[in-house]
Amino acid sequence: MSRDEAVERRDLARQVSARALGWLHRNRHLGSFPADTSAELADPDGVYKPLGESALAAGMARRAAGVLPDEENAARALLEFGWDQLRRGDLLYERQLRYPAMTDPLEVYAPFAAAGYRHGRLDGLLAHLTATGSYWAVEQLPNRRLAVANAARLTGLPVDGDWASLTEATWLGRRPEPWLLDWMTAYCMTHTVFHVTDWGRRPHALPDPVVEYLTHWLPVWMEVWAEISEWDLLAELVIVDACLPQPRCTADVWRRLASVQRADGLVPRDGKPVDSGERQAFTDHHHTTAVAVMAGALTLLRDSDAVPVD
Repeated sequence: MSRDEAVERRDLARQVSARALGWLHRNRHLGSFPADTSAELADPDGVYKPLGESALAAGMARRAAGVLPDEENAARALLEFGWDQLRRGDLLYERQLRYPAMTDPLEVYAPFAAAGYRHGRLDGLLAHLTATGSYWAVEQLPNRRLAVANAARLTGLPVDGDWASLTEATWLGRRPEPWLLDWMTAYCMTHTVFHVTDWGRRPHALPDPVVEYLTHWLPVWMEVWAEISEWDLLAELVIVDACLPQPRCTADVWRRLASVQRADGLVPRDGKPVDSGERQAFTDHHHTTAVAVMAGALTLLRDSDAVPVD
C-alpha cells in the first residue's frame, strides 16, 4: 500500500467513525427502554442488545482517543446513557439473579465494566455463577462460547476452558472451503475473531494457520459482500482485518463505506432504501452504524500502533 493510499484510508476511517459516533450520540434517546421494562425483557433485541453495542462502540472510540480526540465527549455520553438505561447495573443484576443460566447480562455488562462502570452485587453474583460447572455447560454455538469467555475476561472473571480449544471448535478454527461461506456463517466467523483477539487488543492470539487463511480470503469476501451491498457485514470484515497482526484493508473498501454513509452519519445495513421514520431507521441501522464506529476506531488504533500486543 502506498503512503498516499494509507493516508486516505486513515482519513476515511476517521471520517466514517466520527460521523457514525455522532449519529449514535444524537439519536441515543431512540434506544430508551419503555417505562415498564422489567428484568424479563420480552424483546431483548429491541433495546437491550443495542445498548451493549453502543457501549462497545463508545468504549472503542475512547480507546482511540489519541486519534479521535473530538469524539471523547460523545463516547462518554453514550456510555452514561446506556448505564442509566440499565439502572446503573441494577437491571443486569436482577436479570442475572432471575435467570442464572443466561449469559447476556455478563455480555452486556462487559463493555461497561471495561470502561469503569461496575456494579458490586453483579460482580459478586457473576463471580459465584462463573465458578459453577452449570454456567459453562450451557449449550451454545462455539463462537458464542468465545463471546462469553471474552466477556468474562473483560470483566476480570476466570475463563473456563483454554482459548486454543475454544477456537478450534469454531468454523474458522477448522478453516473449511472458503467459497462455501454463507451469510450467517460469515457473522459467526467475524465474531470468532473479535472474541479471540478481544476486539483487536490481542492480534497475535489468533493461531498462525487462521491468520494465513484470513489474510488470503478476507479481500475476496470483502469484494463479494460489497458487490451485493451488504454494508453491515462488510464493516464487520473490516474489523476482522484490523484484528490481524498485519491489517491489509485497502482505501477502496473505506471509499465504499464512506460513499454509502449518509450526511447525518447513519451507515445503512444494505442497499435497500432507509426508512424515512427516524425510529425505524434507528432500529434498522443502529447495528451497522455502531460497527462503523468500531471499524474506524480500530483501524486508526492499529495504524497508530496503539494496540497493545499481549
